[in-house]
Amino acid sequence: MSIVSLPRNDGRRPGRMDDLATLPVFFKLTGKRAVVAGGSDAAAWKAELLAAAGADVHVCKIGWTPDSLAGAAIAICDAETEEEAQAFYDAAHEAGVPVNVIDKPAWCDFQFGSIVNRSPAVIAISTDGAAPILGQAIRRRVETLIPSALADWAALARDIREAVTGRLAAGAQRRVFWERFVDRAFGPAPTETAGEEMVGAAVSIAAGLDAEKGRVTLVGAGPGDAELLTLKAVRALQAADVILFDDLVSDDVLELARREAKRMLVGKRGGRESCRQEEINDMMVSLAKAGKHVVRLKGGDPMIFGRAGEEIARLEEEGIPVAVVPGITSALAMASSLGVSLTHRDSAQSVRFVTGHSRKGELPSDVNWQAVADPKTTTIFYMGGRTAGEIAAMLIGRGLPADTPVVVAKAVSRPGQKHWRGTLADLPAAMPDIGYDEPVLIGVGQVFAVRTALSFATSREALAAAI
Repeated sequence: MSIVSLPRNDGRRPGRMDDLATLPVFFKLTGKRAVVAGGSDAAAWKAELLAAAGADVHVCKIGWTPDSLAGAAIAICDAETEEEAQAFYDAAHEAGVPVNVIDKPAWCDFQFGSIVNRSPAVIAISTDGAAPILGQAIRRRVETLIPSALADWAALARDIREAVTGRLAAGAQRRVFWERFVDRAFGPAPTETAGEEMVGAAVSIAAGLDAEKGRVTLVGAGPGDAELLTLKAVRALQAADVILFDDLVSDDVLELARREAKRMLVGKRGGRESCRQEEINDMMVSLAKAGKHVVRLKGGDPMIFGRAGEEIARLEEEGIPVAVVPGITSALAMASSLGVSLTHRDSAQSVRFVTGHSRKGELPSDVNWQAVADPKTTTIFYMGGRTAGEIAAMLIGRGLPADTPVVVAKAVSRPGQKHWRGTLADLPAAMPDIGYDEPVLIGVGQVFAVRTALSFATSREALAAAI
């Protein structure tokens, strides 16, 4: 017998795995004896966990003896003193049983992590006892990303695994099948026929009859802050093969995408060389027909001033499946950051979103300015920085008072967020100071008067501190 000793990685040599504080393992306990000593709530919770794992749990609420550990596969104790902890630890080791003394790391062979339960898919999170609260916070984040239906898909994978493995060659065929399975697993719960459908897909892949079919998902990236993404948007990013993203999509949002996904900037910005919409449409069609899952990542919500209608029409003409994941549009993010209700019942009965420029970069000629000038309506102009003077003139000319409150917001939800507050009459003169380097939102209406006593420069920080 030849024995090879592997030295600990000292950081001077490459390795597939960095150092681990502990080794994560998953311990089969079905039908095995588990001993829990102690009558506390903590001991009761550990007993409940062990029972959920199928263990035959023996609880010693008052007192225990070394004989209590005979034949056990695992032993837990909630010791009141260090002497009891040491005694239980020694007795467990004498019996050859791995032991955990609750909240006393010095007498633990293993720790319990925070658990995300989608059994048979189980995720455990450990901080090696250094920061249990951090482990719980990580668990809450993971919980939001893992749909509850994943448990049903994991069970289905277990049920069909043998049938699929028997039909597909190891390597590329099996990888293609399981990638498709995973795409479905992060969607709706499996139907009664899902198992038959997936086995049928395996048969088609094995026969070479089922070429990879591409698809496109239009995803709203929100105004910039990655924490404002929807869960569905994150899942789409993590399932993408190619991401076509706009210029205003933040790096933090892109960081959430699948590492292997190819990223392509196709942003359109006024006054800059950029991709034409027809070129973007052609790219989506070409990539999807090559079998790729394409995510078209758009700032804000894809269905608000995002040319989504043109993209959907082109994809449908080509017979390419397309789905839409909504995002938080920047007008709503602006209202949130300012603490303003856009439909405050004392000031406005409706809200309008109006584009501030046409395809030619000018003020749109087909806007019903008389309707927009309604004093009981809150109006948000998108991308209206360069036409702000004309917007003000149009509204005042249609009877909206020159002292109507106005807010201009730039870089909403981003680190460089900036707000200006004034009146409709002040708006044209204010724009050169605000700048034209980024698209701005212009909010017009009496709802913005309710924040006159609050500094807009500090409102975002105050709201963030309150959350």
